Amino acid sequence: MRGCRPVPTTARIAAAVTADSLPTRSTADWRALDAAHSLHPFTDYKALAAEGSRIITRADGCSLWDSEGTEILDGMAGLWCVNVGYGRRELVDAAARQMAELPYYNLFFKTATPPAIELSRRLAEITPHGLDHVFFTNSGSEANDTVIRMVRQYWALEGRPERRVIIGRQNGYHGSTVAAAAMGGMSAMHKQGGPPLPDFHHIREPHHFKYAHDQDPEVFGLEAARWLDEAIQAIGPGRVAAFIAEPVQGAGGLIVPPPGYWAEIQRICVHHDVLLIADEVICGFGRTGQWFGSQTFGIRPDIMTLAKGLSSGYLPIAAVMVGQRVARTLFDKGGEFVHGFTYSGHPTACAVALETISIMDRERLVERVREDVGPYLMERLGTLRDHPLVGEVRGRGLMAGVELIRDRASHAFFSPAGKVGTRCRDHCFNANVIIRAVADTMILSPPLVISRAQIDRLVSALAEALDRTQRDLPDLDLAP
Repeated sequence: MRGCRPVPTTARIAAAVTADSLPTRSTADWRALDAAHSLHPFTDYKALAAEGSRIITRADGCSLWDSEGTEILDGMAGLWCVNVGYGRRELVDAAARQMAELPYYNLFFKTATPPAIELSRRLAEITPHGLDHVFFTNSGSEANDTVIRMVRQYWALEGRPERRVIIGRQNGYHGSTVAAAAMGGMSAMHKQGGPPLPDFHHIREPHHFKYAHDQDPEVFGLEAARWLDEAIQAIGPGRVAAFIAEPVQGAGGLIVPPPGYWAEIQRICVHHDVLLIADEVICGFGRTGQWFGSQTFGIRPDIMTLAKGLSSGYLPIAAVMVGQRVARTLFDKGGEFVHGFTYSGHPTACAVALETISIMDRERLVERVREDVGPYLMERLGTLRDHPLVGEVRGRGLMAGVELIRDRASHAFFSPAGKVGTRCRDHCFNANVIIRAVADTMILSPPLVISRAQIDRLVSALAEALDRTQRDLPDLDLAP
């Protein structure tokens, strides 16, 4: 056929991808081009232009290298996502094989592709019982956007279109699209672009250290869960469609729910016939020491959203896992679900996700987090508890938070929030270790393949950063 060429072999494709694919430039040139053309996410553009970006050029295992050749230990697995580590040849090969055979086709027009089908089957196997149906998207934000439409469509098909309100938690993060940001509880995001969308409501997060540090954790857990019941009663049980939350709140400050919290949340949702949505974008794929945070905390969600670790961050892919209750209504009463994306179920991304799950199985990474490196991370971070700046160390599996506080005796936090955490983060970065700050909580979420020696390096760098930050306090213009 005119215009068609023979399909190149995988070997030819691999050979064509060389270091010459990008021009060779100096760090100064890359920075200048970046400042001239790139708008970074969640960034103060004026401040970045003054400082200049750090240019990351390659990665392997748990380490990155910048354009100056400096090795950097990644204590955040990219953005909570590179679970199997960088430089996995198996994932590169899976992508190349799939791209050589079928690089792309869509799931519209009553079509499907083998990678999307096989990944759907595999996800139904490893997720909690009953989540047998998958709707593919490209990011956690899109997955949670999809949930909003799906939940409201479900209730409309059930003859209850007035059930539109979705309850989330303050400081909960579910994405940065207009709808996902409205569903999330990040006040800074709500302040930009006008008032958030209607029919979203937020309850306080179950932050024991912040709200009730001197109260028994289990008592507080039940009290915090009942904030949901109070909200449903105030809004009207007949108007509430769903409750959404992360098993462990990640970008909102690494908030681990107290004992009993999730069991009571489940009971309240069943009592009021409210759908329960588990946002597993961060907690999924081994991060908490089980395949999913829902399994760690005994949650039985009606819907679950997945992303990040699904492909270990190698390609954009996300998914909405749908339980039988919602799926049956969509099938039996729904007609067309008028929603989807060009790249839903992208075959190459699905192939990489399948291989990611296989790597986790072969290398027993979930068990490794639960039995070895997860407990070791918490043990090593525990050595920081006596530092004058540390109020609490908390975590589960390979996700942990170190809360910085002005005065432990009076339980006084820093004001304004964020200056101390940012300074501590910068000291970590200057030591070539990536540890994130959320307000004044230092966050660690390294690749699941991290070694004990690398955990030692992370904690040592954080300890030194805490000392430097303490010396810097007089320069930070903090409230007394």
